[in-house]
Amino acid sequence: MRKVLAIAGSDCSGGAGIQADLKTMTMHGVYGMSVITALTAQNTMGVTDVMLVSGPFLKKQLEAVFSDIVPDAIKIGMLGNKEIIEALADFFEEHSELIKKIPIVLDPVMVSTSGHRLMDPEAEITLKEELFALAELITPNIPEAEVLVEMSVTNAEEMIEAAGKISETYHCAVLCKGGHSINDANDLLYYDGKYCWFEGKRIDNPNTHGTGCTLSSAIASNLAKAHDLQ
Repeated sequence: MRKVLAIAGSDCSGGAGIQADLKTMTMHGVYGMSVITALTAQNTMGVTDVMLVSGPFLKKQLEAVFSDIVPDAIKIGMLGNKEIIEALADFFEEHSELIKKIPIVLDPVMVSTSGHRLMDPEAEITLKEELFALAELITPNIPEAEVLVEMSVTNAEEMIEAAGKISETYHCAVLCKGGHSINDANDLLYYDGKYCWFEGKRIDNPNTHGTGCTLSSAIASNLAKAHDLQ
């Protein structure tokens, strides 16, 4: 069985974060593992409190996993602050020869579905500088793409432009998620200077809690199973 590691926060209500990651991995037939960056008190209505782990404890979890069960893919979600991001980057640097062989799907949890910034500016800079270039794929939603390229994204042409800029800047593939788009729910995959669309039907449904976690974990699971990115 292929093995996938989720590095993210815990959701006590089970709909997002590590819980959504592990459920998704199980449904895709891979063995899921977790390194927890934060405990959260949350449910489908919102987050009421967050308790972040320390950088040294994050590295202890990573060392425990990698010394026993080396993953075939890694999904990175909520990291929380600069200390955690730097600890993760340090671990990856210390194991760089191994990490180079493992596909990483990074969901840049920077802006919530409702538009709230989830990281302070210093942590955002560290995330971009330390981790983006290590990822095979990053999966920003439209508000996150707007933050990354400092431009407005309101239509398909601007999605292509933004995804292209992100891909060229950080040398990775980009899946720009269209859930915030006005007229559709189409996702854009941009890689190696080319792009393709994955068309989706927009459903009028408020139950979107954990959708980004689920998608990135599904992609990581199938990269672990040696499917190509597209």
